[in-house]
Amino acid sequence: MLNVIVVGWLLATGFGAPAATAEPVPSRLITVAQSGVLRVCTTGDYPPYTLRADDGTYAGVDITLATDLAAALHAVPQWIPTTWASLADDFVAKCDVAVGGISDTADRRRIADFSTPISVDGKTPVTRRDDGDAYSTIAEINQPGVRVIVNPGGTNEKFARANFPDAQLIVWPDNLTIYDQLEQGNADVFVTDSVEGRYRARTHPALQVLHPDHPFDSAAKAYLLPRGDLPFNTVVNAWLQTQLAADRPTQLLDTWIG
Repeated sequence: MLNVIVVGWLLATGFGAPAATAEPVPSRLITVAQSGVLRVCTTGDYPPYTLRADDGTYAGVDITLATDLAAALHAVPQWIPTTWASLADDFVAKCDVAVGGISDTADRRRIADFSTPISVDGKTPVTRRDDGDAYSTIAEINQPGVRVIVNPGGTNEKFARANFPDAQLIVWPDNLTIYDQLEQGNADVFVTDSVEGRYRARTHPALQVLHPDHPFDSAAKAYLLPRGDLPFNTVVNAWLQTQLAADRPTQLLDTWIG
């Protein structure tokens, strides 16, 4: 549980407000406490971290954790829909945190800080089971006859463009139906984070995730936090450390992917 003594001290001493400027901006620790709302950007298309149902409700590992974080801050979560392409702009304009399997990258650090990582993951191929291990390596995928499908705007597209210049790249706008395209034979391979591949191999029995324990790369998964907001970010990270100490993120992931 969030240490309310620490929060109370931050609020009482005014540490939540930055040094005097032309237009002082209060810490999110202050604005969230005043509004009772934690604004959370999330794409809703990246299970097991974030998944938006047809009725507009959200579920997932990071959705559960963000709901608990909001409660620790004596607030309720307000889910702000975003896309991978618009994540940076939406976060700066509309949100207090952003969650949902977000990779810690240099580009994103230009506009935000990152929380303590909740996991580490990497890119690995998802293919049809009938194809066996035909697309196990970057060299095997990077061939003119190979159809690589990818969702736009995030690290999946960036990885594909950097590593598969000779393959046929299919940019598919909907990450939730990209696996249907694979199953239907409209693409050969989708390279995504191994945890998503594991989850989708359960929901799409005709698909498989190749060498998920030995991905092509690795990246920390964490939350976007307001740039330079030391009081808020310190409290969020302290709360996340308690969750990690209790192994809660791993337990939630195990629930989703087995």
